[in-house]
Amino acid sequence: MNNHEIFSATVAHYLAPIRNYLEDASITEVMINRFDEIFIESNGQLKRAPAQFKDEDAYQAAVNNILQFTGKSINSNQPLIDTRLPDGSRVHVAMAPCARFGTAVTIRKFNKDTLDIKKLMELGSISRQSREYLNVAIKAERNILVAGGTSSGKTSLLNALSADIPPGARIVVIEDSAELQLQQDHVISLEARRADRYGRGEVSIRELFRSSLRLRPDRIIIGEVRGGEALDMIQAMTSGHGGSMGTLHANNPADALNRLETMALMSKVELPLHALRAQVSSAIDVVVQTSRHIGGQRLVSQISEIDPIGADGRYQLRDIFAMRPVVDKKGRKGMQLRHTGVRSAMAGLLRGSAARVVTELTKEMFTPAQETPTEGA
Repeated sequence: MNNHEIFSATVAHYLAPIRNYLEDASITEVMINRFDEIFIESNGQLKRAPAQFKDEDAYQAAVNNILQFTGKSINSNQPLIDTRLPDGSRVHVAMAPCARFGTAVTIRKFNKDTLDIKKLMELGSISRQSREYLNVAIKAERNILVAGGTSSGKTSLLNALSADIPPGARIVVIEDSAELQLQQDHVISLEARRADRYGRGEVSIRELFRSSLRLRPDRIIIGEVRGGEALDMIQAMTSGHGGSMGTLHANNPADALNRLETMALMSKVELPLHALRAQVSSAIDVVVQTSRHIGGQRLVSQISEIDPIGADGRYQLRDIFAMRPVVDKKGRKGMQLRHTGVRSAMAGLLRGSAARVVTELTKEMFTPAQETPTEGA
């Protein structure tokens, strides 16, 4: 047995009390608040599970074994840590003093059946028209930011969209804890590392980003933008690394830009606010907003393009898709992602593969105003 197989077997042994939940495809998340208090998420609903670890010692042994798989450790000096299981499931561990009632573990399960863009359309997470629009934007090397709340489907969408990157591109993926499963042939995956108990060996997302620029990337994908690396990403996007993508937590596209701005300021590089906003608006071309709705459905709820900042120094957004009220054939009311009627800033500028994927579905939004047929023409 190789090391990976050994760790898989030992982790499975220590996690025996929750193994059934980890193997159940209908369960997306397992939350362990204490050794005797476990919750699961199934079909978007939270419920307490009738399972528990034998005692606190058995629970702590399981936590330590999970961390050993990625060579990490946790203690009172480092009470918060991200790691993963051998199958790729994401794990976050919080212990005292930050976790007041004892060690808490949340396992976001890795979906073995990768959700591709076709599957997301079947699930109603994204419409055909908006999917084609995003395919065009990716082929046109536009920089895309996927924003949304916790567990709103940001990573799944980013993973699915990455499949539209043309073959042959050298892609560098940067993540705090590896989650993305890109299917392209030429992918370099970089993962951050926290310092050990003596403060040694830390490799931050920002350091990885700087390293990635020396790896001759065609496109850079950041699993999640969280801090000062935002400024490095913005500057890279405005200096020839088109077609890059990333995710961040935000409630709407405008909030996403403000958060990106705030995180860029965390870099401690002194930059006038007007200049920073000009860089942000120049770097980010499209913001895709994801939302988690009642019942647990995760879907794209808004797509906006970013125009140059206005004379007042504020961000200007061009909403291309937004949720609109609809009534189905049975008279039932609902909301659906619809084209707003606004033309894309890419209209008239598409070339090559980006122009070839435009169909009647999106032709209207990519046709320059002066080329639009007039009534009676």
